[in-house]
Amino acid sequence: MSNVIFKFSYGLYVLTAKDGDKDNGCIINTAMQATADPFKVAITLNKQNYTHEMIEKTGKFTVSFLSEDADFELFKAFGFRSGRDVNKFDDFKDCKRGENGIYYVTKGTNAMVSVDVEQTLDIGTHTIFVGKVTQEMDLTDVPSCTYNYYQTSIKPKPAAVNVEGEGDENVGEKWVCSICNYVYDPAKGDPEHGIPAGTKFEDIPEDWVCPICKHGKEVFKKME
Repeated sequence: MSNVIFKFSYGLYVLTAKDGDKDNGCIINTAMQATADPFKVAITLNKQNYTHEMIEKTGKFTVSFLSEDADFELFKAFGFRSGRDVNKFDDFKDCKRGENGIYYVTKGTNAMVSVDVEQTLDIGTHTIFVGKVTQEMDLTDVPSCTYNYYQTSIKPKPAAVNVEGEGDENVGEKWVCSICNYVYDPAKGDPEHGIPAGTKFEDIPEDWVCPICKHGKEVFKKME
């Protein structure tokens, strides 16, 4: 994969859902206005995400628009842990429930929309959910956080990443996640998630996701 995918202009959002008494959320960069009248929104979500499972079951979600005053702790809270393992809202207080009962984030965000799903489209590793906005709020005037702003002004630099060992350089080139700086080393693989040592990045199944932030292979870059 070339670097062309990183030339797209993305916003960043916290996508939240609720199933019974379980709340969850994750960071996404694929949300957009589908139509203005009626106001409809489309999101694209990896099927591996627990939030995907919840939305598929309940047909409801909320999108909180991240702003430039969001800090890295917010990204860590919703991007680097799986909702299957932890309740992300146990120690998170900067949120309120919308009219649909789902949490939206109140700090580091500038707007929110709640959505009832009307259509879905299966595109392989991901699903596109399209729905009608049932609630909307303009929260602050702080500019929206773009993917580029996150990369240049919020995310810690790669030098801060602790990569254990050097691995076998003959196995294949290392790849780094552009979201969280996790480094995939072919010499080590990702055995915990079914990728044995010695597996080149190019040979990893397309539905594999980063073990840390749960984003797909498309956000990885070859290490120089």
